[in-house]
Amino acid sequence: MTIIKRLSGSNEEISRILYEEQLQLSQQNLDVEEAVAEIIETVKQDGDQALRDYTMLFDKVEVADFEIGQELIDQAFEEIDPEVLAALKNAQANIESYHRQQLETGFEDSPSEGVVRGQLIRPIERVGTYVPGGTAAYPSSVLMNVIPAKIAGVKEIIMITPPQEHFTPAILVAAKLAGVDRIFQIGGAQGVAALAYGTETIPKVDKITGPGNIFVATAKKMVYGVVGIDMIAGPSEIGVIADRSASPVYVAADLLSQAEHDKLARAILVTDSEELADQVEAELDRQLKELPREEIARASIENNGRIILAPSKEAMFELMNQVAPEHLEIAMDDAYSYLDQVENAGSVFLGHYTSEPIGDYYAGANHVLPTTSTSRFSSALGVYDFIKRIQYTQYSRAAVGAADKDITSLAYAEGLQGHAKAIEARRQEK
Repeated sequence: MTIIKRLSGSNEEISRILYEEQLQLSQQNLDVEEAVAEIIETVKQDGDQALRDYTMLFDKVEVADFEIGQELIDQAFEEIDPEVLAALKNAQANIESYHRQQLETGFEDSPSEGVVRGQLIRPIERVGTYVPGGTAAYPSSVLMNVIPAKIAGVKEIIMITPPQEHFTPAILVAAKLAGVDRIFQIGGAQGVAALAYGTETIPKVDKITGPGNIFVATAKKMVYGVVGIDMIAGPSEIGVIADRSASPVYVAADLLSQAEHDKLARAILVTDSEELADQVEAELDRQLKELPREEIARASIENNGRIILAPSKEAMFELMNQVAPEHLEIAMDDAYSYLDQVENAGSVFLGHYTSEPIGDYYAGANHVLPTTSTSRFSSALGVYDFIKRIQYTQYSRAAVGAADKDITSLAYAEGLQGHAKAIEARRQEK
């Protein structure tokens, strides 16, 4: 039985099909916006009381105090598995060493006598990060969102996470290790609204980052402009470029590593080997039966998984650049030599042994990545997402005099006489 759809034809035909499929997935979420808009407006008006009401409605929990105190954090350190704690610390070190290389410095120059130009780098004042709860508790996402902000110099980092009867220890431990300043137990669109507008208890932030369900993603989209956001993330996706040198066992396992996230996740294999395509499909069928999250992964593979046969290696890369996947694996013997052919991808994993989960947890590069082909114009979360670049300029009187004819000519050409007169006023100064 076929469990994954195959596509063949020209790259243009395949790209059109994939784009239309993606569009259909996006349109399924339009009806969420009305509900989210109502939640945001209610939180703006009623503050903490709205948060309590929505928490009871959605989470079935009555919250006495939204802020999580030091006692619970200390308890988490006592309860966490020592191996998980050690792994978190090792991952933290890798993430820090990678992201420190993204630090920017300002610059200053003087292109002519009396002219000084430059750029200042300043951190964002306060950032809020959303961390999902329940079965979707990802301590790795805490590290990935918070560490770059901390390195950038963000002065206060607020974390929110849905209330639970018993918090996953690794979430609270990761928050403490990464440098979160305050943690609040509030989730959903109401949590995003609280971060964007502030309530009696929860501080208003300047930027919101972090993954969440469609309600969280929609809320982030709707508060953008009031605050900054990292991105509008869709379901997880992986693209694998593989030739006959690839292991079908590895390729199938890596496709499933993303398929198990969400029934809407996309897993795409592009290969020039029909034999490998057959072997990968057989492996998918075998490995699915062994996954605890088989139902989710199977729905993803059957509905959104694709195997695409390409006529050449060049065609494989051309097509995958059009797909612009969140994660891209190059499963080839000489994978590194093909890196310069990659134009669009959130994060690239090179060679047969660099499985995508290495990046999810450990290598150090960020796992907060652009989805739904947005890697065509956006990038992984990084230190640069938590800074502002402030330009400055200084002209001496003589320098203004040397440039004023050019400036006033341009101002008059645009019909902005006030601009021109502001320069002319300085020309007339005795």
